[in-house]
Amino acid sequence: MPRVVPDQRSKFENEEFFRKLSRECEAFVATGTNLSLQFFPANLHGDQRQAPSREYVDFERETGKVYLKAPMILNGVCVIWRGSIDLQRLDGMGCLEYDDERAQQEDALAQAAFEETRRRTRDFEDRDRSHREDMEVRAGVSEDVCMSV
Repeated sequence: MPRVVPDQRSKFENEEFFRKLSRECEAFVATGTNLSLQFFPANLHGDQRQAPSREYVDFERETGKVYLKAPMILNGVCVIWRGSIDLQRLDGMGCLEYDDERAQQEDALAQAAFEETRRRTRDFEDRDRSHREDMEVRAGVSEDVCMSV
């Protein structure tokens, strides 16, 4: 199953879910959406997590606030959640943005996986066809041997 949908930008721009969340709002929970943001999770090989750079977690931009950026794949679309949280009140603003760069990377990965699957299917069909032809030849040889005995 692919990680992303075929036309991510169109889905992001046309679905009500994404249109609603792409407008900066005070709370995603008001829309029924809860996000658990993880910055640089451990990769599949179990390597240690990286400390996020200031690009992703910025405490210095404005006193009393933290500015956050969290890339993710949401409903098959590459997006970035951008927002800020007031460190005293623990409330803030945020929105989703379409992540064009990551979308292109994921599209390329999906295309490569599709091509690999197609290549493997062709290889399987070629081996299967060759095996069937060999079996037919052997069956023909067996008939010839039986008739000559």
